[in-house]
Amino acid sequence: MYYKPQEKLLAIRETILQRKEELAENKRLDLAKSHSIYTELTTFRFDLLTTYADSLLMEKEEANEAMQQWGDNMANLLVNHGLSLNLSLEEISYYRDVIGEIIKEEAKRNEFSLDAFYQIISHFNTIVDNAIQFVSKSYVKDYTEKISYAQYAIDELSVPVVRMTQEIGILPLVGDLDTKRAKYLMESALEKGREYKLKWLIIDLSAVPIIDTMVADQLFKVIAGLKLLGIEGVISGIRPEIAQTMVSLGIKVEEIRSFSSLYQAVQYTNSLEASSM
Repeated sequence: MYYKPQEKLLAIRETILQRKEELAENKRLDLAKSHSIYTELTTFRFDLLTTYADSLLMEKEEANEAMQQWGDNMANLLVNHGLSLNLSLEEISYYRDVIGEIIKEEAKRNEFSLDAFYQIISHFNTIVDNAIQFVSKSYVKDYTEKISYAQYAIDELSVPVVRMTQEIGILPLVGDLDTKRAKYLMESALEKGREYKLKWLIIDLSAVPIIDTMVADQLFKVIAGLKLLGIEGVISGIRPEIAQTMVSLGIKVEEIRSFSSLYQAVQYTNSLEASSM
């Protein structure tokens, strides 16, 4: 713990707090000129200036906690509005310079000793450096979570189960199938098959260009899972290369209903539905 001249720090703190509206407004006008987007950051500027001012009187750990809270809130705002991290870093850097000038002027006016000035400015710079670190880490975390959530939503939409009749559903697959998407395929097929109380589910591969061995294995696990639910899995759109992959896996093709076209699969399931009525 270093020596902190409390009275001198209180004077600096009061100066920052008294000028925070002026400082925030100056930055708002500056931002409006340099950015094509407008974002209302005044509240966050007030919070940043107040946290900077209060942190001058805090020990390092307490100051870090205060800055981390601000960083989390700021990062959340940026991510939710689709804004760049640079916007926050620009704010932090701007107020480092502004408050640095206030500390320098107060040091001159009150004739701080060199040691006292060094301790104050060093402590303040540590606070600012930590603010950059906290907001950057929080931004990356929030952004990653948002991307993951969006990707999950996309993956869910990319494996839709379409209910064709009371008891027949179709799962049309389009594009490349990787292991991650195959996992969503299994989840969606089992969940919707149970929810819709299907008896047959056609998995159409007509628009899938290629399937590797891992995905093919996952695909036939879906068929097995459906069977446990009392749902017959039917595959349509089987091409020679996909059939070759199935054979290389040792899958007994004769145990799985498969058709070269969706039309044939639909005819098959319709005939079964009609005969069960």
